[in-house]
Amino acid sequence: MSDFEMNRGDDMVFDPDQDPEEKRAVRQNYRSLTKKIEEHQGNPNDFATEELLSQVQKADKLFNKVKGPQEATLDSHLLLMASNMGAQKARAMKSGSGAFDVDDFISKLVRYMGGQKAVEDTFPEDSDEDDRQDESSPLDWERIGRKAMAKSRRVPTMGFMLGPLSIEQKKRTVTKRSKLEKNKEDERKPQELREEDIQRSENETTKNVAILLAILKDNPDPVNIFRFVVNPNDFAQSVENIFYLSFLIRDAKVAFETVDGEPVIYLCHPPTEKDYEDGLKKNQMVLEFDMATWKRAIDVFNITDSMIPQRPPARTRLGDKWYG
Repeated sequence: MSDFEMNRGDDMVFDPDQDPEEKRAVRQNYRSLTKKIEEHQGNPNDFATEELLSQVQKADKLFNKVKGPQEATLDSHLLLMASNMGAQKARAMKSGSGAFDVDDFISKLVRYMGGQKAVEDTFPEDSDEDDRQDESSPLDWERIGRKAMAKSRRVPTMGFMLGPLSIEQKKRTVTKRSKLEKNKEDERKPQELREEDIQRSENETTKNVAILLAILKDNPDPVNIFRFVVNPNDFAQSVENIFYLSFLIRDAKVAFETVDGEPVIYLCHPPTEKDYEDGLKKNQMVLEFDMATWKRAIDVFNITDSMIPQRPPARTRLGDKWYG
């Protein structure tokens, strides 16, 4: 027996030399069984359970002649379709899905005990009114009692009626969500940002950069960067001063370096192409400056006045309105 053989019994082994005619007959029979199940896939109720069972039994007998992988694939496909068909038929049965109708049960009970519904059903409208039972007549509980006595002679306890009568039918509650009614008076159109607004912001930055450059020209000696940018009265403007100073350093009009452990800035001449050829490189630096650093710089360098004049509070125009 080779490593590829499937031990299914003495006569059910993998046989690559199986008779071609036998293999062809096995495939044909499998396709015939598969076709019958496929014809009823959409309507499983039209396919009798006995017939489905017969198809599976025929496949079991036919499996004894399967000795190759292709025929085994046809067998597995057939069993898969048969199992799906059985599952569809089981779902279609809806076993135990019928709900107990309490109202219908009560109406039948009242009718059996001679209630008003029983009178209306028993006597037609054109019958003699004297033959009708009085509407106020009590129900014949003894009649239903005799029926109960035929089933059990024990006295029913208080919990005897626990069952369908004690179960309340769940009703699905639908919550209506009211649409939010917007007041048109509260609606606001977004402010339109125009090109002249952006142009004004650029002009403001250019003006403040020029002010910082003029101050440095009046103070040509190297100056501590914190003494230059820190405004002891306004943290926000100190941050703005660093922003404006970055433009001067980017354009190589101002140099920044550390001398004896102290960060200083000073005016310089922009580098030439020869300087870059000699190995000069542009470097970028991120300066962390928060409120704690701002307060620390004021204390360490004893900054009382700002070298950069205090600017009025900035006002920004968006559309037709100004915001401070």
